[in-house]
Formats: sequence, C-alpha cells, structure tokens
Amino acid sequence: MKKKKEKRPNFSRSHTQYIKKLKKDKFTIIFFRIFILIAFLGLWELLAYCKVIDPFFISSPSRIFLQIGELAKNGTLISHTLITLYETLLGFAIATILGYLIAILLWWNEKVRKIFEPYIVVLNSLPKIALGPVIILWVGAGTSAIVLMCVLICIIITTMSMLSAFMSVEEGKILLLKSMHASKFQILKKLILPNSMPEFISVLKINVGMSWVGSIMGEYLTSKAGLGYLIVYGGQIFKIDLVMSATVILCILAFGMYYLVSLLERRYRK
Repeated sequence: MKKKKEKRPNFSRSHTQYIKKLKKDKFTIIFFRIFILIAFLGLWELLAYCKVIDPFFISSPSRIFLQIGELAKNGTLISHTLITLYETLLGFAIATILGYLIAILLWWNEKVRKIFEPYIVVLNSLPKIALGPVIILWVGAGTSAIVLMCVLICIIITTMSMLSAFMSVEEGKILLLKSMHASKFQILKKLILPNSMPEFISVLKINVGMSWVGSIMGEYLTSKAGLGYLIVYGGQIFKIDLVMSATVILCILAFGMYYLVSLLERRYRK
C-alpha cells in the first residue's frame, strides 16, 4: 500500500508575507537588544581604558569579569548567590500566594473589603525600609527578617492588583451565571479566576523586580552573607569592582526569573 502524501495547507501570499514580517521583526528586536548591550559594555570599557572615566569609582566590564572570576575561584560566588536566591524565591512565593488568597477573600466578602481596603492603601504607601528595625525585633536578624521584608514589599501590590482584576470583571457576565443558579464558588472558579490570569502574570512580572528589591534591602539591614552583603561590604572598603560584580549577578538572576515568567505567559496565550 502506498502511503498517501500529506497535503500541506496552502496559505495565501499575504499570510506568508505576514509570517515573514513577524520573524523579521523578532530577529530585529533580538539583534538590537544584543547590539545595545555590547555597545554599552564596549563604550564603558573604552572610556575606562582611556581614563575618560575613573575605573576606581565606576569600575569597568573587564575588572568586573575578573572580580567575578576571583569570587568563583575562592568559592564565595556560589554561596552568596544561593543565599540571596533562596531568600528572594521564598519571599516571592509567600507574597504571591498570600496576596492572591487575600484578594480572593476581599472579593468574596464585600464588608471585609470595605473595612480593610483603606488600611491596605495606607500600608502600601508606608516606606517598608522604615520597618526594618521593627522587623529585626519581631523575627530576629538573619534570613527570617530578609524574607519578611521581601514579603511586605510584594504582598500589598499583589493583593491590590489582583483585587482590582477581580472587581473589573463585567457585571453582566456575573449576572448571567447567577441567572443559571451558579454558586459564588462556581462564579469564582469559572469566571473570576480565568479572567484575571493576564493581570496575575503582570503581578508576577512586578514581583520579580520587587522581590529582589526586598531581599537586597533586607540584606542591607541585617546580613552576614548574600549579594546585598557583598554590595555593602564592597562599599565600606571602597572596592567598587566587588559592588558592580554583585550588581551584575543580581541583574542576571532577575533576568532569569523574568524569563521564566515570560515562558509562563507564552504558554498561557497559546
């Protein structure tokens, strides 16, 4: 028996051109992202080499690279990086989950929402760094204080953003489900949560940045290890290469987390 040849779909010329344009635009975006980064690093290195800028105060890409190599060689790079990464991921997870659950609770009970909404707004405007000494007194110095600082920075944003997404669902759709005798839990499961997924992904993107801010702020206040500790220590001994190296590593880790969230976003859109 001869196998039948699979027929390939015949796309119109305009559709083919559109696909080519999308691929071209994607390539252009990636190219310029890489080009800008290389150009920035190259210009920075050139200005430092020509003594237009003082490497002692601003460092340079080559000095940062050598410093990272030195940290990797003596084994401190991995240990400090893992400590900060653990604190950030833990704070990120706790804040996101708790904020999401609190938003559901506030949506579920209108009275509770009206009672606590002003307090949430006030807490959001409060500078969290001011609570640093209090946090240390509550949970002690160390990892617990750093994670709590990270949670406090992220949880209010998560709660307010998700509550806004829940409340923005069209009232007509809710009334339609109620007319079909849907329970409040069914409305939440079938309508509210699915409709809020784009906002949830946006919250994850925001929390990626805010969780790193929280963990580094916590390490500024109380830490004997971590990337934030390296930044503080490098500043105290005027070793800018160490400060910039820790900052570069932070940028790489933050980009990695953001990329994972972007993968989740692409999967959701499919």
